[in-house]
Amino acid sequence: PAPGPEAADGRPPSVYVSVGHQQMMTDAMKPLGWSMWQRTAMVPMHEAGGRLFVDVTPRLASPASRAALLDVMGKGDPLVRDALETVLERDEFDLPVPDAGPVGPPAGGAPGASVTQADPAVVAELVQRSETSLAALERDIRTQRGPELFDFLAEAFEEHKRVLSDPLSIRAIMAGMEATWWLNDRLGEWLGEKNAADALTLSAPGNITSEMGLDLLDVADAIRPHPEVVAFLNDVQDDDFLDELAKLPGGSAAREAIERYLGRYGMRCVGEIDITRPRWSERPATLVPLILDNVRNFGPGAAEHRFEQGRQRALRAEQDVLSRLRALPDGERKAEETKRMIDQVRAFAGYREYPKYGIVCRYFLYKQALLEEAGRLVRDGVVAEREDVFHLTFQELEDVVRSRRVDDRLIARRKEAFRSYGALTPPRVLTSDGEALTGAYRRNDMPAGALAGLAVSTGSVEGRARVILDLGEAELEEGDILVTRFTDPSWSPLFLGVAGLVTEVGGLMTHGAVIAREYGLPAVVGVDQATRLIRDGQRIRVHGTDGYVEILD
Repeated sequence: PAPGPEAADGRPPSVYVSVGHQQMMTDAMKPLGWSMWQRTAMVPMHEAGGRLFVDVTPRLASPASRAALLDVMGKGDPLVRDALETVLERDEFDLPVPDAGPVGPPAGGAPGASVTQADPAVVAELVQRSETSLAALERDIRTQRGPELFDFLAEAFEEHKRVLSDPLSIRAIMAGMEATWWLNDRLGEWLGEKNAADALTLSAPGNITSEMGLDLLDVADAIRPHPEVVAFLNDVQDDDFLDELAKLPGGSAAREAIERYLGRYGMRCVGEIDITRPRWSERPATLVPLILDNVRNFGPGAAEHRFEQGRQRALRAEQDVLSRLRALPDGERKAEETKRMIDQVRAFAGYREYPKYGIVCRYFLYKQALLEEAGRLVRDGVVAEREDVFHLTFQELEDVVRSRRVDDRLIARRKEAFRSYGALTPPRVLTSDGEALTGAYRRNDMPAGALAGLAVSTGSVEGRARVILDLGEAELEEGDILVTRFTDPSWSPLFLGVAGLVTEVGGLMTHGAVIAREYGLPAVVGVDQATRLIRDGQRIRVHGTDGYVEILD
């Protein structure tokens, strides 16, 4: 079903862009999940097939806003831009031709104002602001019960949106992105380098998502010296394994390391924008295969070694770029501007991942409170199981809590609908008359038979494809190339053990791309149907600089 209203007679249909493709989560969401995301999002969103879409019709109607929208979409996911352009080419969209070039970083000359005005010290201030707000939520939500909880959450969602829309936070994110664009544009023009910013952002500091991967290597360090702990973890099936772990030689240190990790990252999980998905703290066994991969594939101190190795590579790339620039006409000025942009991108690139972390921290607190409320509904005989409330929208759950009555048939219908939505593949663009568009790459710069995608992390690598659809079933060996549908932040611990990355969904600034660049992992994203076209175990070559994948056998 298409979201929103049907097109009125004589008017073009409304055009919607997929939220899941921006958020790296294209799976169907349960009603509580999508309705909570609607409540806490900065723009109105419409649901269809368990997925969310944003109506971009008003922005397509004006030449200036249309150019800006197409530019932003093109930078994020070229297939979304192509799908939108396909719609715009039709007679029914009789809109004026855009009268301006793409809105984005300046094409030449001095860097934009928002880049030069951002002070790196604001990152620490923003993290502090977010932590203070989160601590207040954690303190205050504990005492809320029944209808009062929903009154409290209405205010909490306003604070959630206030933190998310903090102009200083948006400036900090844009400072990193604009510095990236500036470096890629100028160094492409001056030195003929493609995606030059990739090497310069290796091991950028303060990235909470890449730290999540590195910190899991430290957990492996606490486990590796204890054979009985490793053997025990190889047989773990249930989520209550931590109590048993402490009884083994070395088990207390292992348990402490895992619990410390969960204390910092336990609110995360695959598909984390859906509040109904089980978090790592709720299902710690999910992490066990990743930990065991790290025990097997890495040696002690790997986290520090990997980070420092990346930092040194970035430093060498910087020195190389600056020395080559100085040899050019007007080279000192070019080198000076470039050095300022390198400092800028390293100061701000890591912060790009922090707001999402803050959102997910808040989501876990909301979820815990709502599950306690659901537990009271079970005790009072209102619902059969706590998780039944996941099939109600937020508003419907509030009504149930206030009335102490529920329509069991509605829950049954929703469960059935959710099962059916799993078989659907959401389009990047959808119209109100039900047309689904996925977009296409229009390229002739690839070998015959190659799979086109978006180049997001420089380098070329050849290896065995591991097609993985479930994070819990990942078994990787050194040199493997991860091929999957999408990677939200929860996948980043896997990135340390692979040689390359291919995803069906993604853009230049989405989470997987940012972390691939920081780890120095050649990556191509937005490869349509990659998990169907590439078979597990095939040898493939990932061209992360040019944006395509070759199947070699």
